[in-house]
Amino acid sequence: MNPTLRHWLHACHLRPRSTWRALTRLPRFLRAGRAFRRAAGDSTAWTFAASRPCLDDADAAGGTASGHYFHQDLYVAQCIFARRPQRHIDIGSRVDGFVAHVAAFREIEYIDLRPMDATVPNIVFRCGNLLECASLPARACDSLSCLHVIEHVGLGRYGDRLQPEGWQIALHSLAQVLSVGGILYLSVPIGRQRVEFNAHRVFAPDTVVRAGAELGLKLERFAWVDDGGAFHPAAAEKTEIPRRAEACNYGCGIFELRHTR
Repeated sequence: MNPTLRHWLHACHLRPRSTWRALTRLPRFLRAGRAFRRAAGDSTAWTFAASRPCLDDADAAGGTASGHYFHQDLYVAQCIFARRPQRHIDIGSRVDGFVAHVAAFREIEYIDLRPMDATVPNIVFRCGNLLECASLPARACDSLSCLHVIEHVGLGRYGDRLQPEGWQIALHSLAQVLSVGGILYLSVPIGRQRVEFNAHRVFAPDTVVRAGAELGLKLERFAWVDDGGAFHPAAAEKTEIPRRAEACNYGCGIFELRHTR
């Protein structure tokens, strides 16, 4: 299927392949239901009116341990655990992923454009906007994370204002939050540089490295997730971007950037 058509269908919650797969598995569900009722010896043990079909689980794997979010959330949380910074702030990363990982072992300050209704131990929330540097604390922490976020800034997807250069403004804001000598953990989609409006941008890795360097953010380590969802950890004492990472179509680059000025 044409990728653009597939994205439009998904946006409209139309998934032809998933629908077809569900239809082919429906007979198995009905046979199992009848067998369960016979085994129970009670016609009220299962009725069609009380059904809640789960059609995919019997064929699914025991869990998902691949992809951008799984690997970046686990990897960066491990980095923070190992480094034990004095103060860690996160801006915009997933609460039910990375932020929760870190909150399991330390306090994390979480900033997002949108409100957070829940109160959770070890998560200190405040509103802030990467397009408005004044809404963020200045030189506030020695450890800062922003995972799979800046590619969205300025596209309007999350209620922010339209700003074609939003990712650059966001990166500047991140540099202002971090104290000199601190580490920024930044992840973005990597591949052929492009805008896929209004979902996200995709960056050539060198674009991120150069933009960071102009703000005093020096690359210390680079890890990445390839198009197949496999993780490639940072190579020791090597900051060059691997050619295989540059050749991704839609991978994930995880940049560890030290603020040098």
